[in-house]
Amino acid sequence: MLYFFSLLCGYYVLRPMRDAMGASGDAMAVFPPALLAWAAGHGIDLQDYTLQTLFTGTFVVMVLLQPIYGALVAHFPRRVFLPVVYLFFIACLLGFYWIFHHTVPGRGGLFFIWVAVFNMFAVTVFWSFMADVFDNDHAKRFYGYIGAGGTLGALAGPALTTALVGRLGVANLLLVSAGFLALCLLCILRLRPWAIRRERMHHDASGERAMGGSIIAGLRLVWSRPLLRALALLLFFGVGVGTLLYNEQAAIVKAFYPDPRDATRYYSLIDGSVNALTLLIQLLLTRWLLRRYGVAPALLIPAFAILAGYALLAMSPLPLLVAVTQVATRAGEFSLGKPGRETLYTRVDRESRYKAKAVIDTVVYRGADLTFVWVHKALAVFGSRVVFVAGIGVAAGLAMAAWRVVRAQRGLPEDGLADAGGSGNREAG
Repeated sequence: MLYFFSLLCGYYVLRPMRDAMGASGDAMAVFPPALLAWAAGHGIDLQDYTLQTLFTGTFVVMVLLQPIYGALVAHFPRRVFLPVVYLFFIACLLGFYWIFHHTVPGRGGLFFIWVAVFNMFAVTVFWSFMADVFDNDHAKRFYGYIGAGGTLGALAGPALTTALVGRLGVANLLLVSAGFLALCLLCILRLRPWAIRRERMHHDASGERAMGGSIIAGLRLVWSRPLLRALALLLFFGVGVGTLLYNEQAAIVKAFYPDPRDATRYYSLIDGSVNALTLLIQLLLTRWLLRRYGVAPALLIPAFAILAGYALLAMSPLPLLVAVTQVATRAGEFSLGKPGRETLYTRVDRESRYKAKAVIDTVVYRGADLTFVWVHKALAVFGSRVVFVAGIGVAAGLAMAAWRVVRAQRGLPEDGLADAGGSGNREAG
């Protein structure tokens, strides 16, 4: 809980800064001068495509980093690559501290992309490590509570930014975030013996040895294994419904709440409701559902709730219904969908746990982001109803993918390793 609290608190200290960069009206602060000059020479005003450009850049960086991450995981044991990932992010924060102090042009776009990459990889590594520490039974018992620790971190981070940005300034908040990542490193060291103990008890491949294999094995695993393919589809459509809703919500809020104070109040009400509902479900319902019924309700309930929400919005795209659907979408994902998916990784081999999971959580996730941010831009010209009608189809795809995951996971053992495909990574303790 402390590890996930520190990780998400450190991220949410940075998130308001990232969002401010994405919404900045100062193109020189967001994009490097050379890119602005190139775009102007081709008759393009980048300020009209700020988010699309930043999302595209994020996806490209994710794809380029995958082989590097794959090489790190393949050639170094867990005791090396886990600290290296977090030390790298801490070093980046120190670099951004210097960049922001010296107001380097283009810092906003670079920071926006980096924060997105940091969030994806750091959280992916966290849950992969949790699958080393906990077996399936313990994951069902504790993942809801661990998720609640992350929710508390997500609440504390923005509060810290609000309280400290006026006193410390933007650049110094980067050091605050670096401090929370240092605390994550201490948690990794304390949890390492428990991961070793779990592997010995279940005779799993030891994370204290390099797992070997190809640096692009994650891509092949996602393509070849039914469960991993289904998880990739589930995440793709899940990101799709969220991206369409987020972007269309912004257009509806602009139309209904032109006063920035009213818009801010509307968004704050949604965020507060999401966090409160998420925490309530994580503490009271997630553990009971996972232990009694397995992952099926955790995956299917959010999918059908989103489908119903989009159907209502297609009939009446009012701000209140948008808010209700947004709360259901995000709270369902954080409290049920995410813990449900993560328990499945306790039942697969380590190569799937680290390599394939990284592909799904980074490349597939950002690929979906990139796809649907442009899909929304194309649909938005026809109005909100068309966007939400298209969203019904995406939500139906989400429900279908959730059912495919439920069916595929039935072939996995409840404890130990599912070595589908014969990865050769299972060893005697």
